[in-house]
Amino acid sequence: MGQLSATYLTPAQEEVAEVIVGFFQQAVEPEAILLVNSCANGQATHDNCLDLIVYLTPEALDCYGQRLKNQWLVYCRTDQRFAGLRQVGHFAEVHVDIVDGQYAPREQTFEDGIDSFELEVGNHLAYSVILWERSDYARRLKGLWLPYYAESLRQKRLLQVQYACRHHLDHIPLYVQRELYFAAFDRLYTSFQLFMQALFIARSTYPLAYNKWIREQVESILGLPELYRLLPGLLEVRPFESGVVAGRAEELGILLSLYTEKADVLGELVHPG
Repeated sequence: MGQLSATYLTPAQEEVAEVIVGFFQQAVEPEAILLVNSCANGQATHDNCLDLIVYLTPEALDCYGQRLKNQWLVYCRTDQRFAGLRQVGHFAEVHVDIVDGQYAPREQTFEDGIDSFELEVGNHLAYSVILWERSDYARRLKGLWLPYYAESLRQKRLLQVQYACRHHLDHIPLYVQRELYFAAFDRLYTSFQLFMQALFIARSTYPLAYNKWIREQVESILGLPELYRLLPGLLEVRPFESGVVAGRAEELGILLSLYTEKADVLGELVHPG
């Protein structure tokens, strides 16, 4: 996506971001403050939340994290400039997460669907803008996780997500036989998000999201415009109470194989010599 920079669409967004930085600068614990999500990745609108990450060291988070969070909550509830931001848009709110940057996958079952591991690392480090830093803590984290995490973990994660996607896809024909069409569609959408997760892992690339900005991510970040042309139709199920959803599951299963399990063959299929 090239060099990222803060994108504020209203003076209120920029003012509140500066207020937040000023508040945390005065505390001794923070190491860095990062702007993340829409205002950092160029997708901001007037109605967007303002999302920031405040990094503390693990030791500081353990000792002082809760106190700092409590101080922050009192401050943002009483400062009128935050109320001004909410008047700009119906969903214009402030989200500040105080974290230590010690990222690790959480234990998941195949019924859980996607997890947030790659999303957190990507949005916090790959697609963020550093607004202020006391030390090189954030830059050292970027050095650890960018351009991508360790290959051994990547292979493990990819197999887990592929299996989970297949697990949900395999339920869909059974649900259709029982005329559980809404449950079948729910499994299809879960499978679609798992496919997106596997797609990014297979290409050692961090995502922005699995449920929005799909076209921008698949075409621009992954460079797969030919794949995007196939994706919207996967979630078109008409008539709804029919076997169409099972057909869509079969199509998604083929894409999962082509784009995540046989990526070495994909280049020849899409761009034959």
